[in-house]
Amino acid sequence: MATIFKELLEMTKEQEQPQRLLFLFAQPEGHNPKKSKKHLKGQVNPVMCVDKLAEELTTFSALTREADNITKDWEFVLIAGLSGHDGQPPSADDAEPYLNKMSNDLADGQDLARYVILDRNEKPIEMASV
Repeated sequence: MATIFKELLEMTKEQEQPQRLLFLFAQPEGHNPKKSKKHLKGQVNPVMCVDKLAEELTTFSALTREADNITKDWEFVLIAGLSGHDGQPPSADDAEPYLNKMSNDLADGQDLARYVILDRNEKPIEMASV
């Protein structure tokens, strides 16, 4: 059974130009894991960013383990792709302004529809802007 993350990795590898995936890990403010997660309201804060080439990724669980080794203080991950050019993948330096934009979009309550958003269990999440 294909997972969302596995499908995302497969799609990046099918692109004409090499891809770098951008990840923004985030935590809801005042997070209470016992509360129902349907239709929650509140602010979601950026925790950490990372960028990886598609070849550096295997599974969602491997990504979450790597993130948890840095901090377990996250509940969602926003994912975007960055395309290379002339057969070369974007560098980590190329990714930095886009990671900053992702963080700013989240912090400023911008439309997040351009991002794939997953919770820790790889379930898709919809976040509405304020």
